[in-house]
Amino acid sequence: MRSQSTLVRRYFRGPHLTWAQATRVVADDERGLLLWLPEGAGFACRVNDEGGFLRASPTIDAYGAAPLSVRTWRGADVLLLHPPGAAHSVWWFFSGGAFTGWYVNLESPAHRRDGGIDVVDHHLDVVLAPDRSWRWKDEDEFTAGVGLPGFWDAGEAAAIRAEGERVIAAAEAGAFPFDGTWRDFVPDASWPVPALPPEYSGDPQSLRRP
Repeated sequence: MRSQSTLVRRYFRGPHLTWAQATRVVADDERGLLLWLPEGAGFACRVNDEGGFLRASPTIDAYGAAPLSVRTWRGADVLLLHPPGAAHSVWWFFSGGAFTGWYVNLESPAHRRDGGIDVVDHHLDVVLAPDRSWRWKDEDEFTAGVGLPGFWDAGEAAAIRAEGERVIAAAEAGAFPFDGTWRDFVPDASWPVPALPPEYSGDPQSLRRP
């Protein structure tokens, strides 16, 4: 991906787009694809009847039936790394310019496409404090998906958890990317806030997974 270009990072469940983030490409090299997601960036997600994030749904069709809401990213500025071929991404969270911790999102390896990347979220995540203490997140949602069509079987679930355990071991050892790299990251003040392309405000059925 070309450095400083806008890239849309998308999640799918089956054929249905469930999540889209407009990001800026910071680097694309041997360490992986590094993206910047500032507050105010374009963001879209499936929502429930109350307008909240659709956190988990029992069937693929239920995801497809939920409306896609276009809004803006709030809560933190985020630097995201997709290591080459890895079944996870690593997120650095910043509040007021200060690093507040990492988040490891377990997901399929990123599939590159024109203008962005696509992944399938695996629900299970790891949250790490600045001192590298950690905890699992969303274990109930992850377990509930085992055996459901379009999610993961028991063997795949074991592989997903093993991926998280490998990342945890790297964090406990202080290995890259948990060795202090990018904890002091400061974006260029001239960078514009990334925006979603106009098609994300239209019919989400037209944004099905290729």
